Amino acid sequence: MELTQATVNDLLTQLGPGDGYTYLPGDLDPQDLTDLLDSRYGAARTLVLDGFTDPTVDESRGAALLVPFEDRAVTIRAWACGDQWVGTGTARDAEGAARPVLVVAHREVPEPLAVAPDADEDVDWVDWMERLRRITGWTQPAQRPDVDWAEVESRLGTTLPSDYKRMVETFGTGAFDGYLDLNQEPWTDLRQDGLLIWAGTEHEDLYCWRADGDDPDRWPVVVRSFDNKDVPFDCQAAEFVCRILTEPHHPFTMARYFDTHWFMNYRESD
Repeated sequence: MELTQATVNDLLTQLGPGDGYTYLPGDLDPQDLTDLLDSRYGAARTLVLDGFTDPTVDESRGAALLVPFEDRAVTIRAWACGDQWVGTGTARDAEGAARPVLVVAHREVPEPLAVAPDADEDVDWVDWMERLRRITGWTQPAQRPDVDWAEVESRLGTTLPSDYKRMVETFGTGAFDGYLDLNQEPWTDLRQDGLLIWAGTEHEDLYCWRADGDDPDRWPVVVRSFDNKDVPFDCQAAEFVCRILTEPHHPFTMARYFDTHWFMNYRESD
């Protein structure tokens, strides 16, 4: 079997959106499939290694992927992708032979509750970064927790929105759905137009803030489209990403192209 991303797509389609698994040809190198899935979904979580299951594995960490194999899993690595778990590795078949496998399982993605920003306020607000973590199935530890924002902001001459800083710290270098690239610090190419660029796409759309006012957490998102038009949105960056991932009628939607969503981390997996 020749392994390509197209092959992976076909295999996942055959397994369907629910729970399913398949044994793969014995001459297939499981590491090749792991590498392809790593490049798509980011670094994997190891559930089983050399027949030993990680004792911390539970429903929130992909335990559903192990159900079909009972105690026959040899090595299983897992990725969370929206409302689906995807796993690969090796497991013993009915004859006891270790064979490559691909397995999927449904993943519960609870809607995050609105939380009150201040005990003295009655208005609830949504933690859009938490919602974004759940939409993308992100279970990895923070990728860049030690960013020196004081240095970045001093160099840029402005403080930056807190949700954006959380995005960079949480996800690190990469792209939502392998498409929307998250800048690790804002680009200043459009500063003469009052815009700072926090993300972009291969279609040359630039995702910016209108950097007006002293409170960056109130800066609205502006999309500078490939044809040089500005489209404003009255929301912050994390909310904007959540909406384009999930709302099929949003003018910059990605929901029409992907049923589940992920963050493709560009760092090499451990």
